[in-house]
Amino acid sequence: MQDIDVIIGNPPPHLLKDAHKLKWLQLNSAGTDSYIKDGVLSENVILTNATGAYGLAISEHMIAVLLTIFKKLNIYIDNQKNHIWRDEGMVRSIYNSKVLIIGLGNIGEEFAKRVKAFGAHTIGVRRSNLNKPDFIDELYLMDKIDELLPEADVVALSLPNTNETYKMFSKEKLDLMKKNSVLLNVGRGNVLDTEALCDAVKCGHLLGAGLDVTDPEPLPKNHRIWDIDNIIITPHISGGYHIKETLETILEISIHNLNNLLNDEKLMNIVDFSTGYAKK
Repeated sequence: MQDIDVIIGNPPPHLLKDAHKLKWLQLNSAGTDSYIKDGVLSENVILTNATGAYGLAISEHMIAVLLTIFKKLNIYIDNQKNHIWRDEGMVRSIYNSKVLIIGLGNIGEEFAKRVKAFGAHTIGVRRSNLNKPDFIDELYLMDKIDELLPEADVVALSLPNTNETYKMFSKEKLDLMKKNSVLLNVGRGNVLDTEALCDAVKCGHLLGAGLDVTDPEPLPKNHRIWDIDNIIITPHISGGYHIKETLETILEISIHNLNNLLNDEKLMNIVDFSTGYAKK
């Protein structure tokens, strides 16, 4: 590590203390929380992430989980396993649903585009910048969340792990959500109070939830959330390299940034150490 100028990938953070000549670290992840902690990187290192690479894969996963809950596909799959031929009654539609998307980075925006195509009314929430994209019907800052939750049929969280987002969705926030609404979380598990979510779904306040991230993670085998009906859990796999487009985009970002570094031009996706987000 001592003589390395450039790293492309996600090295173990503890190894970087010896990378005294490091000028640039290009992550293959959108998340940066392990690398922006004090003492991991020296202040003169440029950190860039792979924002833009994961939106396609994760947003499609979110649509799949939402439709599974809305259309009761999880119930019908269980019925098939038990050889039960039974109509499970009324289902829900994304059409005309109010979808609240908290975190309008690449993942949140891609999800918004897809639910908008289904005919949803999209409401976006972000930290700053009220320039509204065409696929967002309403746009607000974070201080409006409590006012928006009671109206939303679907709440989608795509937030990073920061001091501001830690346990943001507490029991109080979940209680504000509309009865029979659905919560999706694909950002970081510790944004959400897991025990409070279990209670909210089990008591019937929420219709269900789709979690690709959990707290704790990995989820212990004996955790009660595994057995709660209408909570769909996947083991942090909605991103990864499960579709070829993700890796292709990471390579494009890395090659673009390497060329720009060699030509003394500005890099894309430079991370702001104070927020963990890529600078716009």
